[in-house]
Amino acid sequence: MNDIIIPDEAPSGRRRGGRDRKRSAGGAVQKAFQQPVRAFAPIDLASEEEVEKIHKASLRLLSETGIRVLHDGAREIMKKAGAEVVPGRMRVRMDPDLVMESLQTIPSQFTLHARNPEHNLQVGGDKLIFAMMASAPNCSDLDHGRRSGNQDDFRNFLRLAQMHSILHTVGGYPVEPIDIHASVRHLECLSDMITLSDKTFCIYSLGHERVADAIEMTRIARGVSADTLRREPSVYTIINTNSPLQLDIPMMQGIIDMSGMGQPVVITPFTLSGAMAPVTIPGALVLQNAEALAALAFSQMVNPGAPAMYGGFTSNVDMKSGSPAFGTPEYMKAQHLGGQLARRYGIPYRTSNVCAANTVDAQAAYESVFSLWGAINGGGNFIKHAAGWLEGGLCCSFEKTILDIDLLQMVAEFLKPMDFSEDELGLEAIAEVGPGGHFFGSPHTQSRYQDAFYSPILSDWRNYETWFQAGEPTAMQKANRIWKERLAEYQQPDIDPAVAAELRDFVERRKAEGGVPTDF
Repeated sequence: MNDIIIPDEAPSGRRRGGRDRKRSAGGAVQKAFQQPVRAFAPIDLASEEEVEKIHKASLRLLSETGIRVLHDGAREIMKKAGAEVVPGRMRVRMDPDLVMESLQTIPSQFTLHARNPEHNLQVGGDKLIFAMMASAPNCSDLDHGRRSGNQDDFRNFLRLAQMHSILHTVGGYPVEPIDIHASVRHLECLSDMITLSDKTFCIYSLGHERVADAIEMTRIARGVSADTLRREPSVYTIINTNSPLQLDIPMMQGIIDMSGMGQPVVITPFTLSGAMAPVTIPGALVLQNAEALAALAFSQMVNPGAPAMYGGFTSNVDMKSGSPAFGTPEYMKAQHLGGQLARRYGIPYRTSNVCAANTVDAQAAYESVFSLWGAINGGGNFIKHAAGWLEGGLCCSFEKTILDIDLLQMVAEFLKPMDFSEDELGLEAIAEVGPGGHFFGSPHTQSRYQDAFYSPILSDWRNYETWFQAGEPTAMQKANRIWKERLAEYQQPDIDPAVAAELRDFVERRKAEGGVPTDF
């Protein structure tokens, strides 16, 4: 994007905010790339005693009931580490001490390295990461409606993720481009993710060949050796358990490949209360925690010290239809308690901004706000699906992407610490204006004009008459206009010509070899 740093000269001659504000060629103002910091303690919904009940119940589940592990090699690794493998049943039981000792080597914080070092991310602690939506089979916009995923839309979502500084990472394929054959889709998609963006990205653990290709392409993109890549986490993957109590072959192979190379795995059980998990939220969290602990412990059996994240994705279902429900009070409770469990183990916490709305309407807005506050106040470090999510994850919407970017920027502004210096308290300004005056023209106001308040993208603060005369634009109509304006501004980030050539040669060679098998 053709960004210009705003000098932001105040009338008093004082510079304010010039270093962290930028304006796009089309006039949109946004802050420079930086991670928000949670300056306050996360909210604990449960007591320490109640969290311990979930913890102990989870360990009891793993030691007595056990978990089914479909990957033969994974069971052997677990057995060598001291787990009990039940002959002929693919069932693994793990002693509580084995689980807890394994977790001790997971780093509580680490750096995720991007192709552009200015976009490196700190994972854990009080830092937040907002990721573009991932894995939708469909996409939509006001102009062309809902449609199956395709490469053109895939690329446009990547461009939006790159040019908005509040989106810190590409969380995967925003929409699945089914017009690319599955045998080479990962090659095309990863090439686009590397060249259309210079931020970190997520790969899919769908077999050893795909992961190996992705790791090599990441190494090429960063221009580093395999040893350096092993020391510097640069790409991550989501590992979903197959609830209830099952770890499948592609996911376990993903842990073996990624953890073996020192790359982060984000262990995320998908435990829908009432469907794949008990109908009670505490019961669903016992299952979530047991599955997460089993896979996290396994990552350390593969490679002690390999980075990992504790993921929570527990929500409820609509008991009338069986459909997943998101942005509900139950989802927020699970987000908070998941954060408490992650902090109990000292592991970075992944959660999500999700909704069940079918279009960009009031439901989409309030469910997303609920999800976001559950993520922030629950102690989330990595917020997946932060922009674009619709239909319970079945659709990535261009308009919803803009709405979510607006929400994320508002959250970041809320998290920014306030200045309580003498000048900010404004005593001189109050005395100067005096009784009955106003502050619009005061030097104290004018010197802060650019940075006084965050101005939401979609909010319309005109009075009714001027809004009506303008054609009564809705937020969705404004979002439709904005995403197209932003795409018109996009400029592809620079890439070293030698790196681009090596990447292109690798992709073409692998495509000529036929890519990867498409039968799992």
